This record gives sequence, structure tokens and C-alpha cells, in this order.
Amino acid sequence: MKMRMEILPNYRLAYVRQTGPYGPANTQAMQQIKEWSRAKGLLTESTVLLGIANDNPRTTSPQDCRYDACIVLADRNAIDESIGERELIGGEYAIFTVKHTSEDVQRAWGAIFSVMHNSGLRQADKPIIERYVGNMEIHDFCEICVPVER
Repeated sequence: MKMRMEILPNYRLAYVRQTGPYGPANTQAMQQIKEWSRAKGLLTESTVLLGIANDNPRTTSPQDCRYDACIVLADRNAIDESIGERELIGGEYAIFTVKHTSEDVQRAWGAIFSVMHNSGLRQADKPIIERYVGNMEIHDFCEICVPVER
């Protein structure tokens, strides 16, 4: 599995939050943010969508896990009361490009932490992010972005 390093900037985000077990409901949250973004004219070939799992399901009960489906906003983009707004604090991330199928994503999760360990990297205390840039999702790919500390 290939890994590359990247410094992510701070992002201003519009988001839809799904609370409960991670899984199919996350897809519904992503559809909601896409619909909102489409109505605002924000979906373009350079759009960045993020899926942020805010809680570790090993330490947080499934019904309390929070998932944010997000779109990166420019400062000039206005939001309305139908959507949440938050900031993602950037930093150094290990980036893994993965075929966006259940099997490939599951396989990636099984390999990511050993690849990082073998590279002398540890996960920082920030959420792991799924990132979709432009039409990446249309081609069934995503990036798993793991915050790192050395």
C-alpha cells in the first residue's frame, strides 16, 4: 500500500452530522451535503468533500459516534441555518489512495497502521478523514488521510 505525506491547510467547512453507528447512514449524510452544495452551485471539478469520523468506535459507544459529511468552503461562501459550519485544523497527514469499495476500504484499514508504524509514524490525536477531490468519487476512489506525529 502506497503512502504519501501531505500538509493539509486549515479548512472552513459546511457539514451535515450523522450521530449513530458508522455505516450506511454516513452515505445519507454525504448525499445531504452534496444536495445542499449542488443547490448553492458549489459542486465543481475542484470541490473537496470530506468524511470525518469524529469518534473512535472502539472507545465510543456506537449510538454516540459522530460522522460529519463536509464540503470545503472558500471564505466568501455563505451558509444558511440548514447546515453546520466548522473548522478543520490542518497539519501533517499520511495519505492513502484507496479504491472506494467496501472490500478495498476494509483491506486498507487493515494495512494503514502497519505501513505507518514501519515508516516511524504515529497517529496524532485528531480524526481520520476520508477525502474526495473533484471527480475522484465518480471514479470510485477516496483518500484516507491519517493525522500524524513523529
